[in-house]
Amino acid sequence: MEVRDPVHGSVHILDEEIPIIRDDFFQRLRNIKQLGFSEYVFPGATHSRFLHSIGVMNIGAKAFNRLFNDKLENKEFLRLKETFKLACLLHDIGHAPLSHSTEIVMPSVEELYIPDEFVTKDDTDRKRQATHEDYTIKAIADSNFARSFKMVEAKFGLTRKHIADLIVGETNDPNYFTLEGVNYFPLLHQLVSSELDCDRMDYLKRDSYFCGVSYGQYDLDWLLDNLDVCVIDNKAFLGISERAVVTFDDFLLSRYHMFIMVYFHYRSVCLEQLLYKYFMTSPEEYRIPADIEKYIEHDDHYLLKIMRSSSNKYAQSIVKNQIPPKIFESFNEEQMVKFKKIQAYLDEQNVDYIRCSSSSRLSKYYGEEAPKKDPDKYSMKVVRKQFGSNSLSYSEIDQVSDLFLKFSESHAVNRIHCDFDLLGSDVQKKIQELLNS
Repeated sequence: MEVRDPVHGSVHILDEEIPIIRDDFFQRLRNIKQLGFSEYVFPGATHSRFLHSIGVMNIGAKAFNRLFNDKLENKEFLRLKETFKLACLLHDIGHAPLSHSTEIVMPSVEELYIPDEFVTKDDTDRKRQATHEDYTIKAIADSNFARSFKMVEAKFGLTRKHIADLIVGETNDPNYFTLEGVNYFPLLHQLVSSELDCDRMDYLKRDSYFCGVSYGQYDLDWLLDNLDVCVIDNKAFLGISERAVVTFDDFLLSRYHMFIMVYFHYRSVCLEQLLYKYFMTSPEEYRIPADIEKYIEHDDHYLLKIMRSSSNKYAQSIVKNQIPPKIFESFNEEQMVKFKKIQAYLDEQNVDYIRCSSSSRLSKYYGEEAPKKDPDKYSMKVVRKQFGSNSLSYSEIDQVSDLFLKFSESHAVNRIHCDFDLLGSDVQKKIQELLNS
């Protein structure tokens, strides 16, 4: 089967992969928008997680072929390749309506009854609220979706458990990923989720294309051509050639600019906050089911239909794309002083307002907030060839790229929205004084 992708061109699907893509679980992603409420700001941003997921698998296949070009005739490496491709394809299959916005109404993890063999040893809090990743693992591990894997399991000898391992980032069976004495699990997981993963490589270009902006453009081909395998203590990690460091910096900046200009746009962020207000004020109207088979019905259309018939004022504001005016916006600590004064006054006067707080880091895998546990899971290397020899040396990416130091702190945008014209004259006057102070 061939998919015509406006971003990547022709994407070829193996015959054994077709039942997975045609299954109801995967087809549901056609009705889950990649960017949630961003469509209300950028009318072209109607692209779905269905096509994004296929795009991620396409980039994953190219990355694998680049890294293991001389091993593609090896049956065991083909097994790893297909396991990895399906992890790329299915990494988003558990996303709820409007993507991340509705995870607040998911049940607890224990209600999903994920089989024990698919639960990581460190995930001991079964009372916590489920996320889209938990639904992803449940769908792969224990649902009717499992039937669609029969052809790939028979041809490649792969297992659904190891696909889930790559998505989660932990495995209790490293032997499955160990070939010729090298454990390739760290590298393959990095390509699924890390600083330079196939997910980001696709969504930056795709979101930029459909939003009609240029911020997310970078040289994908050059990055893929300069990927490398770094073997340290019989473990393989993701690396890039030193000649691609500048391109990698451009990739990071593209992501940063997309956050500031697209993902943090005040209208879509405010609509998301209105959705939270709707869930809190009308908790009986919409909940995401723990039954994975019923979960198939829950897509953007399902939720929007409920909101259209709701009398909740926040639901009606979302449906009509009507947000309260933005009265203040802060970008730094100095402005936050004024922000907090305004917020405190609104609380004191019992004014109904929307606070929107958005923050992002250029890198979540490096710096003070980086994961302290198992840093090798995310560590990316820069590969240098020693002059006059064939030997290689490796450096951590944060030791080579100045951007990690320059943007080590998170970038935050805080906004207050309220119906200013509906407030009393005394309240309006006081707010105006605070704004002008």
